[in-house]
Amino acid sequence: MRARQLAGTAEDLLDLSEEVDPERDHIRGPHDARITLLEYGDFECSYCGQAEGVIRELLASLGDEVRYVWRHLPLNDVHPHAQIAAETSEAAAAQGSFWEMHDILLEHQGELRPEHLSGYARQLGLDADRMLEELRRRVHAGRVSRDVASADESGVSGTPTFFINGRRHYGAYDIATLTETVRAVRVRARVAATV
Repeated sequence: MRARQLAGTAEDLLDLSEEVDPERDHIRGPHDARITLLEYGDFECSYCGQAEGVIRELLASLGDEVRYVWRHLPLNDVHPHAQIAAETSEAAAAQGSFWEMHDILLEHQGELRPEHLSGYARQLGLDADRMLEELRRRVHAGRVSRDVASADESGVSGTPTFFINGRRHYGAYDIATLTETVRAVRVRARVAATV
C-alpha cells in the first residue's frame, strides 16, 4: 500500500517480474482467460507433485476462466535430477508434447534418470534418440535458465510458488484456498472490466 501511495497509483503492484508470454510460456487453458495461475515448479519436488492434483481440480472446476502457466525452477542443490527433467520437458516441447511430458514427469518423480526419460519419450511417440542427443548437447538449458532468471527477479526461491494474475500467492495451495483466491481475483477482474 505504501508503495502504491508513493507511486501515486491505485493499481496493485505486480509481484511477477516477467509477464506471461504466449509465444514463450507453456500455457494450459485459453490464452485469453481473465485469470492466470502461474507456477514456478520443479519436477522432482514432491510438493509440486502434490500441487498437480489441486491444479487439475481447479482447472476442471473453473473451466475457460483460468489459464495455467508452468515455469521451471529446478532446485539443483536438493534435487539432482530436476535440471535434466526440466530440459527433457523442453525437448518434448520441441516435438509438440510439453504437457504430456510434464504430466509424466510429475507422475514419476522418483524415476528421472536418462533411461527413464527416454522411455517416457518412446511412450509418448517422440523421437527418443533426438531427445537424448538434445539433452547431451544441453540444447534446452538456456530456456530453463530464462525461467530460473525470471524466478530470481520475482523473488522466488522455493517450489511450488504460485502467482495469480501477477500477484504472488502466499499461504496454502490446497484446493479450497486456491479456489477461494482465484474466485476473489475473478471478481476483481470483472469489476475492473466494467469500470
